[in-house]
Amino acid sequence: MPPDRKSTLKMATGKKVFIKTFGCQMNVYDSQRIGEALAQAGYAASEAMADADLIVLNTCHIREKAAEKVYSDLGRIRQVKARRRHEGKATMIAVAGCVAQAEGPEIVRRAPLVDIVVGPQSYHRLAELVARADVDRAPVVETAFPLASKFASLPPRTELGRPAAFLTVQEGCDKFCTFCVVPYTRGAEYSRPVAEIEAEARQLADNGARELTLLGQNVNAYAGMGPGGERCSLPELLRGLARIEGIERLRYTTSHPGDMSDDLIRAHGALAKLMPHLHLPFQAGSDRMLAAMQRKHTVADYLGLVDRLRAARPDIALSTDIIVGFPGETEADFAATLALTERVGFAQAYSFKYSPRPGTPASLLRQQVAEAEKNRRLQRLQALLGRQQTSFNSACVGRVLPVLFERGGQRGGQIIGRSPYLQAVHAQGHADLIGRCLDVEIVAAGPNSLTGSILDPGACGNDAVSGALC
Repeated sequence: MPPDRKSTLKMATGKKVFIKTFGCQMNVYDSQRIGEALAQAGYAASEAMADADLIVLNTCHIREKAAEKVYSDLGRIRQVKARRRHEGKATMIAVAGCVAQAEGPEIVRRAPLVDIVVGPQSYHRLAELVARADVDRAPVVETAFPLASKFASLPPRTELGRPAAFLTVQEGCDKFCTFCVVPYTRGAEYSRPVAEIEAEARQLADNGARELTLLGQNVNAYAGMGPGGERCSLPELLRGLARIEGIERLRYTTSHPGDMSDDLIRAHGALAKLMPHLHLPFQAGSDRMLAAMQRKHTVADYLGLVDRLRAARPDIALSTDIIVGFPGETEADFAATLALTERVGFAQAYSFKYSPRPGTPASLLRQQVAEAEKNRRLQRLQALLGRQQTSFNSACVGRVLPVLFERGGQRGGQIIGRSPYLQAVHAQGHADLIGRCLDVEIVAAGPNSLTGSILDPGACGNDAVSGALC
């Protein structure tokens, strides 16, 4: 920023910010960090958009509808901004995240009320960009990929009371799947240094976190710098984080089949704090489609990984991502996807109709599948996935599972937590039990959650939870 603008970085005393998050877990993490950075600049969090001096939309660009939702929201925000202007209040509008990165100045053209457009690599500078837009009285677009890591510029973690927390360890992707915008919106793969990650993990543990989910667009490609300057792999990072006092559970997402190393597979059997749940997208069950998607693995590769993972950890629950209707997909290709899904058996899955993303190679392919056919295939796939998820959940009835309780439920006296397999578990219990990992007998199962009975609420104290139990 030019020297003559430094004076504009004043504390925003008494001002409020409202942040709305779209998309993936990494966007949830980014929104938390945006809030912490803005808090350092004087902004207090607002629960209501109408009360906010700064409105931030942290966006996702993975699917077409996600991007259009942003423009729909901006239409509603225009009314909020007009009402506040009538009351003599100024309102700044910022669009952050992957839509901001992908569309840049186009956002300002389509929605002139937007004051700031900032990509995911520059959100740590949001307070500065707000000040610049205020001085210049003109929109600011910041979508460069800076050489310096944003993480070094972010303040310490300050969020309190969240038993389960996200922690970004890797960003970007070098795979260039033909349907995916991530390499263009998040950039090349970057792994944070081990010391930086461990310091943030300790801050989160001190603030009450008991479970960490390590995030990355291609998290199992993690190769951050270790304390001696050596490259550290994801299983090595997991083993280090498992030694941090207070951290009782570890997870990671999202993984690519091509980066599931032998050491990482062994970690699923050997590391007690690594939960028996893995999200491992396969996207399509046809080698022809996988090649067209440039996935760099085959059906046999994927099935081999599943067999090795289940050998290392027999009770591991698998979830996945699947795309139907990719350009050129035939009925035989789709049947192969159904067959692979049947063969593996998933505890949970995300399934989508293919939607072309501008700038990706697949968007230029001519053999687009008709929308009606995509809908038909998606319905068939989701029916199968629904049966598998219901079956997995039903098999938990009668079992005793350790549940980390995270929040209160909608009903009085109800608390909600997560099983080792990432299922939501509802139980009757006092709010004081939030943040504790307790044995729960599962008494009922629905398609999306479990109901349980806490066996002994006094079995362990807040600071004495067994990693083996959790």
